[in-house]
Amino acid sequence: MRTEQEVMDLILSVAKADERIRAVLLSGSRANPAVPKDIYQDYDITFFVTDIAPFYNNPSWVKEHFGKPLIMQMPETMRYPAGDGTFNYMMIYPDGIRIDLTFDYREYKDNGEPAVILLDKDNGRGFLPVRLVVDDNYWSIKPPDALFFYSCCNNFWWCLNNVAKGIARDELPYVMHMLNCVVRSELHDMINYYIGVHYGFSISTGKEGKYYKKYLSPEIYAQYKATYPGSDYADIWKAVDTMCDLFHALAVEVAAYFGFTYRQDEEDGMREYLRMVKEQSLK
Repeated sequence: MRTEQEVMDLILSVAKADERIRAVLLSGSRANPAVPKDIYQDYDITFFVTDIAPFYNNPSWVKEHFGKPLIMQMPETMRYPAGDGTFNYMMIYPDGIRIDLTFDYREYKDNGEPAVILLDKDNGRGFLPVRLVVDDNYWSIKPPDALFFYSCCNNFWWCLNNVAKGIARDELPYVMHMLNCVVRSELHDMINYYIGVHYGFSISTGKEGKYYKKYLSPEIYAQYKATYPGSDYADIWKAVDTMCDLFHALAVEVAAYFGFTYRQDEEDGMREYLRMVKEQSLK
């Protein structure tokens, strides 16, 4: 696998050799010093160009300058394009290096997201400012207000009814979607609030909670892992029970910290419904 320096040298050599490419920006995890470094991090690169037409849907140009990838994805040519006029090439190479290369023709809007200017041929008078203003808390957990907290709790308990009905109807794909996408999303929000309470809302748990293991105690993380079931309905019911217990414990602590009201009656109502459906489904 090529080193980071070798990849950066390639990116910059391509940009420097083409006058249409005026600036190069690195974003994503490699631009964020708070993210643990490893060899699997993408190179999220933006080329700011004077004319995007020659680079738009032109994979031959990319292959000529960066080499032939094992696989390439061009989101703007697929089912749900962003439609903002930019063009992105996502590429994985034989040595495992992944480069996500975006061509942009617009002036960069500095919103505080961690990023690094790798090249600016116009010295702050073109697409990029002289320096970026990085918000250290851009990706940090945001504390909830009372409405967000209640909405998280209510939706968690409410949507469990769909999981239960799906099990009773033997609709496994629906069950897994509701459990792992809808209900789990609310669990993740509550876990984030809990971690924020303990770390001062100054850290990020990463996309889809990928850093939970770092910030949760071994006991809570083991409980969290147990919320992922197999396809057997008995396992799913057990995971649901574990998820309910975990959510309750975290929500009660978060509510106490912020002075919010935790609606125990809503939890009790849904637990009773789950018990009823579980008994009926096992007959």
